Amino acid sequence: MRRPPTLKTTEIFASVQGEGLRQGEPTIFVRLAGCNRRCGFCDTKKAWRGGREMPVEKIVDEVGRLRRGVPAAWVCLTGGEPLAQDVRSLVLRLHEEGLKVQIETNGTFPPDPRADWHTVSPKPPDFDVHPGFVRRAREVKLVVCRALTLDDVRTVRAIFPRATPLILQPQSNASWSRKKALKILEDSYRSGLGGIRLSVQLHRVYGLR
Repeated sequence: MRRPPTLKTTEIFASVQGEGLRQGEPTIFVRLAGCNRRCGFCDTKKAWRGGREMPVEKIVDEVGRLRRGVPAAWVCLTGGEPLAQDVRSLVLRLHEEGLKVQIETNGTFPPDPRADWHTVSPKPPDFDVHPGFVRRAREVKLVVCRALTLDDVRTVRAIFPRATPLILQPQSNASWSRKKALKILEDSYRSGLGGIRLSVQLHRVYGLR
């Protein structure tokens, strides 16, 4: 008998999407464990390692339980790096439950063609992105860390179609990062770059998980 598929999972919880174009929507988050980048500015280092092996059906059951208290139409697979694991069976099951699936990824692994929404967040210093994301990314997110430069923004902007929004997100909503994000936005427009937006982490503003 084949063993049911499992995924290393850090936590599952209900909140609102605090980042990107879906900001403010009720969402259930499935945080998977493991990451191939491990950036110094990461705010979820707890997901780099460990996690517990959870059968996909148990994950789906927990999502269903949380849905009874939150009117969520979306599930966000995040991490760590969710695409470091094979999430195909989970995406399929969530769709069977009538849910839409967003995947937040650093973009180094191939996209899941079944997902409804890919949020791609390329990471320094190389900002590598799998070519499958060039057309699949619904939005691109750059964390405004201390090392980020206008040249980095140019590099990432050149990877994706101009119609794909590139979002500057301050690191942990720090005041220095917000000021830097605004300066990069102004310099981007002065240099002719388009499709760039400012954001904040809404869940931090409201004190949500």
